[in-house]
Amino acid sequence: MTSPPPRSIPADEPTSALDPGLVDEVLDVMKELDNEGMTQIIVTHEMRFARDASDYIIFMDKGEIIEISDEDEIFDNPKDPRTRQFLHRFV
Repeated sequence: MTSPPPRSIPADEPTSALDPGLVDEVLDVMKELDNEGMTQIIVTHEMRFARDASDYIIFMDKGEIIEISDEDEIFDNPKDPRTRQFLHRFV
């Protein structure tokens, strides 16, 4: 008997310990899973990937949810100063 495929996959910093040459390869696989409809809950500092692949982004600081938004809104118009300060490094 085979198990059904997972309906969602959690990932905590899936690219953090990779050689730079492997980061894009892993992100490509995650994008493929997204295109296939797989729900992924990802903790990441890869802001380019987060913007490209996400439907929603939750920004947290010190374990507290600061802001929840769709990808364009949080990058284009962050509401909280902590979100703006963090994203300023990447945008």
